[in-house]
Amino acid sequence: MTVGLNEGDRVGIVGRNGDGKSTLLSLLSGRIEPDSGRVTRRRGITLGMLDQADTVDSSLTVAQAVVGDLDEHVWAGDPKVRDVIGGLLGDIDWNALIGTLSGGQRRRVALAALLVGDWDVIFLDEPTNHLDVEGIAWLAEHLKRRWPANQGGLAVVTHDRWFLDEVSNTTWEVHDRLIEPFEGGYAAYILQRVERDRMASTMESKRQNLMKKELAWLRRGAPARTAKPKFRIDAAEALIADEPPIRDTVSLTQMATARLGKDVVDILDVSVSFGEKQVLKDVEWRIAPGERTGILGVNGAGKSTLLGLVTGAVQPTTGRVKQGKTVKIATLTQQLAELDDVQNDRVSEVIGRYRTSYVAGGKELTPGQLLERLGFTSAQLMTPVKDLSGGQKRRLQLLLILLDEPNVLILDEPTNDLDTDMLAALEDLLDSFPGTLLVVSHDRYLLERVTDQQYAVLDGHFRHLPGGLEQYLTLRKGGAGSADARARTSGPGGTASSLPAAGASDGGKPALAGAELRAAEKERSSLERKINKLTGQIDTLHHRIAEFDQSDYVGLGGLTAELQALQAQIGEHETRWLELSEQLD
Repeated sequence: MTVGLNEGDRVGIVGRNGDGKSTLLSLLSGRIEPDSGRVTRRRGITLGMLDQADTVDSSLTVAQAVVGDLDEHVWAGDPKVRDVIGGLLGDIDWNALIGTLSGGQRRRVALAALLVGDWDVIFLDEPTNHLDVEGIAWLAEHLKRRWPANQGGLAVVTHDRWFLDEVSNTTWEVHDRLIEPFEGGYAAYILQRVERDRMASTMESKRQNLMKKELAWLRRGAPARTAKPKFRIDAAEALIADEPPIRDTVSLTQMATARLGKDVVDILDVSVSFGEKQVLKDVEWRIAPGERTGILGVNGAGKSTLLGLVTGAVQPTTGRVKQGKTVKIATLTQQLAELDDVQNDRVSEVIGRYRTSYVAGGKELTPGQLLERLGFTSAQLMTPVKDLSGGQKRRLQLLLILLDEPNVLILDEPTNDLDTDMLAALEDLLDSFPGTLLVVSHDRYLLERVTDQQYAVLDGHFRHLPGGLEQYLTLRKGGAGSADARARTSGPGGTASSLPAAGASDGGKPALAGAELRAAEKERSSLERKINKLTGQIDTLHHRIAEFDQSDYVGLGGLTAELQALQAQIGEHETRWLELSEQLD
C-alpha cells in the first residue's frame, strides 16, 4: 500500500487496537525503518513527534523541558510559546522537577515541549490522553491555526472522535495490514465506510448495522457536524432513511420506571466538606428513572465526591441524600477491580458464573453473544483474564457489571483503552440499557452520544447545562470555576502573569446602567421564577410517568413529549438568564 502526507494534509488515523497505528506513525516520522519498501521525506523537512512512551528526562525542571535554556524575555515574548503554556501547563509548577509530576502532568509537559517548537510536520500518538474537555478544545484550536492553509502537515492517532472531526481533513483506516484512505474527518469516514461495506458486501451485517447506527447519530444527534464541506448529506440521508431512532425512549422509560419505581436518588440541599475545605455547596439533584446525564468538571472539582453521594460512599456534611428502595447501583471504575479475583480464570469460566442471558435492544442474548458484540472472538473465550489486552479487560468488566443487572449505572472515564470501533459498540450496548445512566468523561463525543443532558460541577455548585458542552466551555472561559480558571491563565509557578488564556479577549462588555439595568434585573428575576415553576412541573411529571400504566404506550408517549417540551422551555429560559447574567455580573 502506498500513501503520502502532503502539504496541508491533516490526517486522522483510526483502527482497532493492535492493528499498527502507532507503528505507522513511527515509520512516517523515521523512528523505525520498514522491513521492505521505502519511506521518503523531503530534504530539509522538520518532523516532530509525540509518542506514547514517557521520554521526558526526570531530572529536568518543567521550564527546562519546555523552553530549554532560553532566557525568559525570549520565550515570554513569543505568542505561540505563551499560548502553549497557558493552554497546557497553567496548573503545573514551572520550577517542579519532572520526576515529581504525575503521569498525566508529564504527558502534558511532553506535548507542550513539542508544540513550542517549529515543525513542518507533527505526528501525535494519543495526544488527548490526560487532557480534560477544555484542554482537548484548546489543542484542536491550536492545531487548526498553527499553520496557514495548505501548509504544514499533521498525522494524529486518537480514539477521540470529536477531536478527529475538528482537526482532520483526511482519515486513514489501518486494518488487516492495509492503510485505507478516506476523504474528510470522522463523520465523512463513517459515511464512506458504510457505503463501502454495503457495496462490497464483504463484512458481516452486524458490523454494518452498527456503523449505520453510528451514522444515524452523526446526522441526528450532532447536526453541527453535517456542515463539514465533504460530508455528502444526500447519500447519508438515503442510507439512514429507514434507520430507527438511536434509542426508543418510550420503551426505555417504561422499563426503567417498572424496575426502579418512582424514587432513584434525591440529593437535597447537600454540602460536603473535608476538614476546612468545602468541596460541594448546596447541591440539589433529583435523579429520575431512566435519566441519562453527563457530568463535567475539571480534575478536583468534586465529581467523584458527587458520585460518592449517589452510591452512598460519601456522607453529606449538611443536607440529606434519599435513595429509593429498589435502587441497585453499579460503577464502571478505572481500576478494573472487578477482575482482580479472576485473573487466572478463563473468560468462559468467569461469565459462566453469572446469568445465562441478557436482554439488549429487545433481544435475549447469551453472554457469549454479548462478548461478540463487544469485539471478542470465540477463541478468546478460552483465554485467561490476565492475558487479555487493556481494552478487552475493559469490555469484560462492563459485561460482568451488566450481567449483574444494576438499574443505575455509573461510568467513570469509560473510554480508556478502547478504540473507535469498540467505543461505537459500547455506545450501542448502552443505548439499550433501560436504567439510569450517569457518565463522567472528558470524551466529548461519548457524552453527547449516550447522554441526554449535561451538568457541571463549578466552584462546588452543581449546574445544569442546557447548552451542553459548548456552554460549559463558555462558562469556563468566562471565569466559572474561578480558582482553576486563575490557575490556567496564571503564569508559570501560579503567579499573576500576562500570559493570555487560549481564546481570551481583551475587550469587555459595556456595563448596563439606568433603565436598561433595572429592566435586565427585572427580566432575570422573572426568568428565575419561571425556571423554578417549570422545575416543579417537571418533578410532578416524573412522578406521573413513574405511576402511569406502563402498558399504555400512547399515553406514556404523550407524557414523555410533554416532559421534553418543559425541558426545552427551561433550556430557553436558562440561556436567556445566562445572557442577562453576563451583562449584570
